[in-house]
Amino acid sequence: MGSILQFIEPGHAFDPESIQVLCAAYERAMRELHDNGQPVLVQEIVAKRIIQLAARGERNPEQLSEAALASLGIKRD
Repeated sequence: MGSILQFIEPGHAFDPESIQVLCAAYERAMRELHDNGQPVLVQEIVAKRIIQLAARGERNPEQLSEAALASLGIKRD
């Protein structure tokens, strides 16, 4: 499983606490996708959605991962 850090573009600056939230959200989403063998494109879509929402102020890892999965058409009950 990759790290969300590789998908953070230079224009985004997050403090260490936010980075921990981003990593937790990304890892949670990847676990939901059974993280083994996911194409890089899927990893990138998930990561970029999490980063976009975090840049707008969301800091709840569950909300971030749910929104990222929803961007792939995956809804959890």
